[in-house]
Amino acid sequence: MKFYVSSNGDEWLLSRTSGGELRVTHVPNHASGGGASETSVKAFLSGDRSGPEHEALRDLMSPPSRVHDGNRDSISSNHEASATTPTSLGESGVECRPDSLLLAVVRIRTLGNRQILTNASGFFFKRSGRLFLVTSRHVLCDEDSGHLPDAVEIELHIDVRNLGQSIWFSIPLYNDGVGLWRQAEDGGGTVDVAVVEINRDVLPPRSFICFFEPQHLLVPRGGIEIGSSILIVGFPLGFHDTLHHLPVARHGILASAFGFRFQGNGVFVTDARMHRGTSGAPVVARDESALTTDSELPWMLLGVHSSSIDMSSRDVDADDSLGLNSAWYADVLMTLTGN
Repeated sequence: MKFYVSSNGDEWLLSRTSGGELRVTHVPNHASGGGASETSVKAFLSGDRSGPEHEALRDLMSPPSRVHDGNRDSISSNHEASATTPTSLGESGVECRPDSLLLAVVRIRTLGNRQILTNASGFFFKRSGRLFLVTSRHVLCDEDSGHLPDAVEIELHIDVRNLGQSIWFSIPLYNDGVGLWRQAEDGGGTVDVAVVEINRDVLPPRSFICFFEPQHLLVPRGGIEIGSSILIVGFPLGFHDTLHHLPVARHGILASAFGFRFQGNGVFVTDARMHRGTSGAPVVARDESALTTDSELPWMLLGVHSSSIDMSSRDVDADDSLGLNSAWYADVLMTLTGN
């Protein structure tokens, strides 16, 4: 079973010998000209080896801390939408399908010199046949904190009938020293949203995802009222369904006038309990009009969660934190994904 693919095409597979011993096979990419090599799992994970391929195998072999089951719908293979939807059996034996929203959101970890640096959230956006990974700009590059990863990895489902099967897929962030992500600026400065285009032809075989599209950016003519219910879907502190590799949703409300640039920036404010690891998560609201159609993803994409908001003047002993967050308007994706 393949459990890791690097950005240069190297593959790592897990297999069992006739005697029952687990072995790891490393298959280098064709350009390297090398042959496959094999080692025991014990040797592969020995010492302080902490490359992404080692962490991927540890994730695969570690038992889940909690067991739950999925709920609703999905979409696609690594090329186009498929009628086959991922399923799982609940405790009653009834077939369950996860909400397509959960399959549009992806777990991200950043890498520097092949070492895992941070965890974050992201989601897929498709436009004119091109697929993009969307996350916060500071996940990919944050000069102020010195966070400068050279690659990211995303966790993909690879078995449409078994959500427990996943693989980490590596995406480089630089080519000859030039950043491969797209970012934007507005009147307030740098927008904290970035996209990286994904070559769909090199995605692992049998991988399947859901994605937002430009029509998900449309909001009702009357706008969205203050206090409207929203969801922010991601991986707070890395927490998720470790059995089915699915994110969790935090519930909140719209806390500022939607459509207005809060304090002159291209953001709106949400009231929700958030944590590190959810940077880059989509902020969504139910699209009631889509519930009466065959829409695979009946959600409006409102924004991209960025960070918590606090007051520098707050007395940490006397005052609670605000519990508010900034989210960048999702329509910036039309700029970032243009030709």
